[in-house]
Amino acid sequence: MFELNSPIWVYMIGFAGMGIYGLRILIQWYLSEKSHEVESPAIYWILSSIGAMILFVYGWLRKDLSIIFGESVGYYVYMWNISVMGLYKKVPRIVKILQALFPLVILALIFKDLPSFRENFLNKDAIPTTLLIYGFTAQAVYEMRSIYQLVYCYKRGKSILPLGHWVLAVIGSAMIISYGIIRHDWVLAIGQFAIFFSIRNLMICLSAMRRQRKAERAYKKGMAEVVREQGGTE
Repeated sequence: MFELNSPIWVYMIGFAGMGIYGLRILIQWYLSEKSHEVESPAIYWILSSIGAMILFVYGWLRKDLSIIFGESVGYYVYMWNISVMGLYKKVPRIVKILQALFPLVILALIFKDLPSFRENFLNKDAIPTTLLIYGFTAQAVYEMRSIYQLVYCYKRGKSILPLGHWVLAVIGSAMIISYGIIRHDWVLAIGQFAIFFSIRNLMICLSAMRRQRKAERAYKKGMAEVVREQGGTE
C-alpha cells in the first residue's frame, strides 16, 4: 500500500549497504564465538562506517528521512571507535575529514530544494505521518545502542560492545523489520537479519557475565578459607 516503486538499482544500493552491515556482524559474531566473549574488532567499525555511507545514499534516493536520521546517530560513534583504536593514524588526515563531512553533503543535497524536500520527504500520501514517526522511533531505538556503547566506553577509553548495546539492537531491529514490512521496504526488513546475531551476542554476553560472577564467588570463597586457615594457625 505504501510502496514507492523505486528503480531496481536503488534497491541494489540499499542491499549493498545492508550486505556490508551483515558482513560486519558476521565477522564479529565468529570472533566472539571463537573467544567465548563478545569481541569488538576494528573491521566491525570500519565496515559499519562504509555501510552507513551507502545507506545515506539509499535513504536519499528512497526519499526516506527516517533512514538518514537513523544512520546519522550511529555514524559518528563508528568514527569514535575507529579513532580510539588508533586506526586514523594509518591513513591521511583528509580521509577522516571527508568521512566526517559525508552526511552533511547528503543533507545539503536534500535541503538544496526545499519545495522538493517537502514534496518528497514529507509527503503524507507516500508516507503517512504516523508511519514516519514510527520509522523515526524504530531507527532511534536501534541507534541508541551506539549512544549507549559510546557512553559506556568513553571513560574506559577502549572499544567494547556491552550487554545494553545488544538489548537495544534486538528491540530496534524488531521495530525496523515491522516498519519495513508495513512500508514494503524489503531492504530494511531483510537487512535486519542481523537480529539473530544480535540475539546470539546477547547470549554470549550473559554467559560471560555468569562465568565472571562464578569466578568472583570462587575467588572470594578461596580468600575466606585462606583467612580462616591463617586465623586457626595463629
